[in-house]
Amino acid sequence: MSSSSQPALAHGVGSAKSGDFRKPDSSTTAATGGHSRRTIYLIALAVLAAAAAIAWYIFSSPALPAGFAAGNGRLEANEIYVATKYPGRVKTILFNEGDTVEANQIVARMDTSALDAQLRQEEAQIMESENSRKVALAQIAVKQADFNYARSQNQRSQQLVTRGAVSGQEAEIDNAKMLASRAELVGAQAEAVRTASAIDAAKATADRIRAEINDAVLVAPIKARIQTRISEPGEVLGEGGRVFSLADLSDVYMYVFLPGDVTGKVKLGSEARIVLDAAPQYPIRAIVSYVSPTAQFTPKAVETAEERHNLTFRVKLQLDKNRLREYEPFVKSGLPGMGYVRFDDTAQWPENLRVKNVDPKTIWNATGSARAN
Repeated sequence: MSSSSQPALAHGVGSAKSGDFRKPDSSTTAATGGHSRRTIYLIALAVLAAAAAIAWYIFSSPALPAGFAAGNGRLEANEIYVATKYPGRVKTILFNEGDTVEANQIVARMDTSALDAQLRQEEAQIMESENSRKVALAQIAVKQADFNYARSQNQRSQQLVTRGAVSGQEAEIDNAKMLASRAELVGAQAEAVRTASAIDAAKATADRIRAEINDAVLVAPIKARIQTRISEPGEVLGEGGRVFSLADLSDVYMYVFLPGDVTGKVKLGSEARIVLDAAPQYPIRAIVSYVSPTAQFTPKAVETAEERHNLTFRVKLQLDKNRLREYEPFVKSGLPGMGYVRFDDTAQWPENLRVKNVDPKTIWNATGSARAN
């Protein structure tokens, strides 16, 4: 039995293997086809990404005419902080990030309950000192009368002593009374001066507390946009604790990095253009307001790896402050773009970098914002 069963088993196994080679399983075929399609898709996506990168590099970096230089950067605004002058707790905050505030507009308030109590205490001290001064002035009048009487009595005694009508001892007693009354008068006058000084000190303390209460009302130093709301109501801040960071909408600029052979030809006040990625069709007029006196390695924000290894100079392109007021809704720090500098005054700006006269109201309404209505 064992010998007859073994060939049968071997024959069955052999038949199964030969059948596998003749007809593959359908699940294996589907898996192989799926892997092939995914590989094709990945290769196609890689080719498209490479083509897009090449196209972006070609079309985003057009050749500039002679006399111009360019660099990429981000729009920046001068940052100002609204901070507390004295330690305290934040009571109320009146604005949020993105809001525009006017100069001297109240933006937050600190808790002044403790200062209010101190002010009431000092005002009560002022009243007490004023009453004490009134008493001191009344005492001066009394002591002045006593001194006048004692002085007259002493003068009469001195005259009567020469006639023998009053003894010398009595005359000495009258003189001592006069001196004592004069000392009491001087003491009353000193008390009046002391009460006057107490009044002045209490008033000075009250004025200081009032100043602290006024400083607890935080105001915007200039017209600006709130960039960051740093603190919240209920937080306890130390001296100089920051509540808001503001972006000065009248001081907007962009830093670009230019090579040394170009920077040496750039003059302060040279005309420049800023083209934002968000609005490439609207070049913005700017001027060169600052050129760094020292060279540095180009920061990593510059896209070209070749440029990052070169020493460059930081150049500041300042936007016109008067025109900025017209475009305040569009002024946002951090917007990326390109900066173009003309270092040859005879060179003509190319057509794509010429400034166009655009009505800001038209642009603003075209955005479809509900705030424009």
